[in-house]
Amino acid sequence: MKKIQISKNAIKEYTIITIGSAVMSLGIAMLVDVFIVPGGASGLSMAFYYIFDGALPIGLLKWIINIPLFIWGLIVLGNQFGWRTFYGFTTTSIFLDMFRGALPGLSFIRIQDTEFIKELATNDFIFLILVASMLMGVGLGLIFKFKGTTGGSDIPAAIFQKKYGIMPGKAIIYIDFFIIIMACFIFHFKGLQLPSSIITLILYALLSLFVTGYIIDTIIAGFDYARQALIITDKTNEVVDAICKELSRGATAIKARGIYRNIDKEIILTVVSIKEIPRLNDIVKKTDPDAFMITNNIHEVMGEGFKRRI
Repeated sequence: MKKIQISKNAIKEYTIITIGSAVMSLGIAMLVDVFIVPGGASGLSMAFYYIFDGALPIGLLKWIINIPLFIWGLIVLGNQFGWRTFYGFTTTSIFLDMFRGALPGLSFIRIQDTEFIKELATNDFIFLILVASMLMGVGLGLIFKFKGTTGGSDIPAAIFQKKYGIMPGKAIIYIDFFIIIMACFIFHFKGLQLPSSIITLILYALLSLFVTGYIIDTIIAGFDYARQALIITDKTNEVVDAICKELSRGATAIKARGIYRNIDKEIILTVVSIKEIPRLNDIVKKTDPDAFMITNNIHEVMGEGFKRRI
């Protein structure tokens, strides 16, 4: 029974990693022809795509760039960057070329030629960047949440952490920033007809990087959907009884000592849904008007009364 469960979990994880790869690749495909560099291996492949005048598909270039990084990661870090990394950057490369019509038999797709993208590129450039960045963030967030990775700057960042003690998040920011600057200057010196000045393109790319990172964090941590309440009251039993009866929620009493009066007391800890907060406020005020209550946002709750997120 245990082996079957593990197999089902693996299928679920790889399925969502695949969906995440598709969503992420769609976002990247929307930015290629407007010269907004997403950073990482995707941004580097975009630079080479224009250096070679589009002779090689951008997804294939992304895959080629990731292969030596993947081997480097295996040598230095062992299996930390294993099959999920290979699967992640391979599927994103395939989807990227599929959406741009570079795969044999699928040339009719070409997301960059749709009226929607053309209209946004002409009339609402910033909104196009925001939509694409959100798609990349959602895609990467799903991939990371289910233990996948797309290679790229993740691999050197992990190596720098091991060898030099540089935090991965900081290393990724440095690497992506360097790639964005480099790619934008390549576009400039190639004499390409850019939609904006090189400085503006760099700022747009950094905006995209920020939005993508924010969405990734939101997908991984989750949207706030519950509240933790800490209640300090002299009527602990009455408040707990009311919470259990009126909200059907459990509560935990934590032993503490009040510094001001130097007395031992208990703090009530309970977790409720967002919509139950007004009722909890009413319960506490009605039971003990002098009670002190603190509420905090909760991103993830596992246990009875709360549904686990995907």
